[in-house]
Amino acid sequence: MDVESGEPFDRLRLIRSSNVGPVSYYRLLKEFGTAKRALEALPDLARGGGRRRPEIASAETVAREIESVQQVGGKYLFHDDPDYPAILSELRNAPPVLIWRGNISLLQNPSVAVVGARNASAASRSFARQLANELSEQGMTVVSGLARGIDTAAHEGSIQHGPVAVIAGGTDVYFPPENQALQERIAETGLLLSEQPPGTEPHARHFPFRNRIIAGLATGALVIEAAPRSGSLITARLAAESGRQVMAVPGSPMDPRSQGCNSLIREGASLIQSAEDVLELIRPIDERMSRPMPSEPQSRTKPAASPIDRPLVATNRQDQEAKIIDLLSATPVTVDELIRQSHLDPSDIQLILLELELAGKLTRSAGARVALSRLH
Repeated sequence: MDVESGEPFDRLRLIRSSNVGPVSYYRLLKEFGTAKRALEALPDLARGGGRRRPEIASAETVAREIESVQQVGGKYLFHDDPDYPAILSELRNAPPVLIWRGNISLLQNPSVAVVGARNASAASRSFARQLANELSEQGMTVVSGLARGIDTAAHEGSIQHGPVAVIAGGTDVYFPPENQALQERIAETGLLLSEQPPGTEPHARHFPFRNRIIAGLATGALVIEAAPRSGSLITARLAAESGRQVMAVPGSPMDPRSQGCNSLIREGASLIQSAEDVLELIRPIDERMSRPMPSEPQSRTKPAASPIDRPLVATNRQDQEAKIIDLLSATPVTVDELIRQSHLDPSDIQLILLELELAGKLTRSAGARVALSRLH
């Protein structure tokens, strides 16, 4: 796909604009039909949420990004490209665009996520390496996040068969630095994926977004050592919320690194002791896991009338927005709950939430939950 002009270029400008996340991106495309029309509507929508001037990504900024992607040997994968994995598109907040290096066809294989502690024990690293090797030999693509510990071991074990590494920064940024050689080897034998432009240094806020992609790509997520409240448990939770199989390797109750896995098993995760256990749970692949997403990422050829053009009494609109803001707090709540408690039309609520998000007053989290921004 030619990204240097037309709709692909405008889509990059849209997703790179301030306060436009995956959910609002799909909502805007659904509402306006094309990214160009959505960009034109952003100023009015942001004003509706109380912000005078939205920060729209400039054409120059996006052109520089495209050039940098080409320089590092990367390519773009948009949500409606044929190579975009159907299982990932099932996520409500599926990444609208990914940057990749390597073998894109690996995304069509059945896959399993293998994640765990960064400070993992030697025994667990060895087990993860062996398990990943056996799974990849059986035709499973191993997906992980290229972090220290279990992630690294999983990539090393599956390197001969093409692992998928989802990284939090740009594909040209090596984090941790000691994995530079491994990252480049994965780009040769497997696949590197990133949601961030080249040159982006990974920050704490990037890792939960990376974790959702790891969980979304896989039929099941396997955790090998994880402390309570660790990133690996976030991946497991996201996998469960997405209807994926959650698996965990048990450990000694005396080791804090095993507490997360033992808790997962107690809460219903499948106990794993071998590659055969994993394969038994996720084979045969359920055809429903690869059905195409019928909803938001598909843009309409004939857009509906702009919501800002719809007749609406100003005072009534102000009352509606005030009601939604009163129901919101810093604690995330589901959109369904807002609909139930506000008794407003769902389409009006979605528009108000979109305007608040574009104005920087709303944040979205997993499970279709929203909350007031801490800056609000």
